[in-house]
Amino acid sequence: MARSPESPVPPRVTRPDLPDTLAAAVPSRRADLLAARLVLDGEADLAYASLEQCVITADAGTVDLTGATLLDVAMTDVRLASLVLRGASIRRLRISGGRIGTLDLSGSRIAELDLRDVRIDYLTLSGARVDDAEVTGCSIRTLDMPQAELTRVRFTSATADEVDPRGMRAADVDLRGLDALAFLDANSLRGTTLTPFQVQQLAPTIAAGLGILIKD
Repeated sequence: MARSPESPVPPRVTRPDLPDTLAAAVPSRRADLLAARLVLDGEADLAYASLEQCVITADAGTVDLTGATLLDVAMTDVRLASLVLRGASIRRLRISGGRIGTLDLSGSRIAELDLRDVRIDYLTLSGARVDDAEVTGCSIRTLDMPQAELTRVRFTSATADEVDPRGMRAADVDLRGLDALAFLDANSLRGTTLTPFQVQQLAPTIAAGLGILIKD
């Protein structure tokens, strides 16, 4: 598909709409929470819960939000071994500051995701559908995106050790602000935007994918 002169189109990400007053709440499986503040520690089971206009802080092991629905949620300075959002439905989620061991967004459906200044050991978007995401100032060891469908996603001042885009489908994905040490499959970067220097770095991977042998 031909690209317009405006490509890549920037993501449309807005701040979560949060009320001035939040009520303290206790996490529970299938909870229905509105305008709540959650302070999590230990292990927290919020699988299949509904969270709307909520703020979460955490110093915990695993927070399980499998299959949950999140609308206008902010997480600030979280420290988590694992944040599980497999199969979740997300609209306007901001995670700012802190450190996460594993951030599992596999199979999720996401509109407006904002990751800011977060250290993440392993971030997986495997099989996820993402419309509009900003990743700013984040340090990611492994970025796993096989079979993901990404539209209007932008990286700014971000780093990654390894990026796995195998089978990814991308439209208006701006990787110019992602300093990655290695991409596992350059052939899956169709639909992304790169700098000339990034393309130069990828040349050996592209050549290998095309069966080209490079020798002096």
